[in-house]
Amino acid sequence: MAAGSAGAATDQWIDPDDGVRYPAGEVHGWQPGRNETVCGLSLHRSRLRRFPHVTWADVQPESGRHAEEVREVCRRCRAGLGGRRDDRGWTRVNPRP
Repeated sequence: MAAGSAGAATDQWIDPDDGVRYPAGEVHGWQPGRNETVCGLSLHRSRLRRFPHVTWADVQPESGRHAEEVREVCRRCRAGLGGRRDDRGWTRVNPRP
């Protein structure tokens, strides 16, 4: 995961407990200081909202942190930021000798 990566999303929700806004809808990876997502979408043209206070790891639905309203995570951004690098998508059941 790239250091300093944050999220950009199509929508937002506001936590009633602390009043902080969090991403909702489709989430993309974004690095503060850039005008585009990791997958190359323009933030302005795509009408994505920036969330510099929410890290990329916290917008992943499996993290359970600030991703309560996240519906989809961009596959290309996840690959670009190393979303599943530690997880193996397969297991060897009967290895050859």
